[in-house]
Amino acid sequence: MNILDKIVADKRIEVELKKSIVPVSQLEQSVLFEREPVSLAKKLRNSTTGIIAEHKRRSPSKSVINQKVSVQDVTKGYEDAGVCGMSVLTDGKYFGGSLDDLVLAKASSNMPLLRKEFIIDPYQIIEAKAYGADLILLIAAVLSRDEIKLFSETAKSIGLDVLLEVHNEEELHKSIMPSLDMLGVNNRNLKTFDVSIETSKILSEKIPDDFVKVSESGISSIAAIKDLKNFGFQGFLIGENFMKTENPGQSAIEFIKELEK
Repeated sequence: MNILDKIVADKRIEVELKKSIVPVSQLEQSVLFEREPVSLAKKLRNSTTGIIAEHKRRSPSKSVINQKVSVQDVTKGYEDAGVCGMSVLTDGKYFGGSLDDLVLAKASSNMPLLRKEFIIDPYQIIEAKAYGADLILLIAAVLSRDEIKLFSETAKSIGLDVLLEVHNEEELHKSIMPSLDMLGVNNRNLKTFDVSIETSKILSEKIPDDFVKVSESGISSIAAIKDLKNFGFQGFLIGENFMKTENPGQSAIEFIKELEK
């Protein structure tokens, strides 16, 4: 069993437990559930930089990335830097995140927040909005076409944007449907954790222009972003590059200033 299979197996147990404790009706009574989500897709279409920054404490591939900075400080720093949106890891066991991180990020900013999670049940989509997310991530590698359709339509019905992540052409072909806003190409092989931005370049011409193209993982240089823009990418998810520094917000400010030159 590879790491992705392990994460999904654990996630199924976790979600069933949550469903038995907090019903959907309770989630829908959250103050945050009533708000109007902010669209990341619209922001990316109108942005000159397209940066989506991330809050991530650790990962299976890198163990500890940054356990010292607070979510509020990171969020405010990213917003000051002018990022288009922020990805918040909410998986606890493998990434050290939580839904509380999402709430604190929403309380600290007005920018679009992505709940970065292994979504395998519609319950998690309702949960995402109840805790302050503006959009969700769906990972094609762990979902069937029918699940992608159900989950993306569920998200759209409550006003959330949908970013669907693929790793290869096969996943892309099974995933394309009108209920998606953004198609992300993950440059990291989730089974081996090898990274190559060539993956984004290869798949770019196969993604219809109706969707905002997002490149994810392994993006650490201005040159890489400028290169990917030539392939039609408008969004760039940067995770560890900022978080591995002492002050992620300041790192984002310096990076974006350089990018805008």
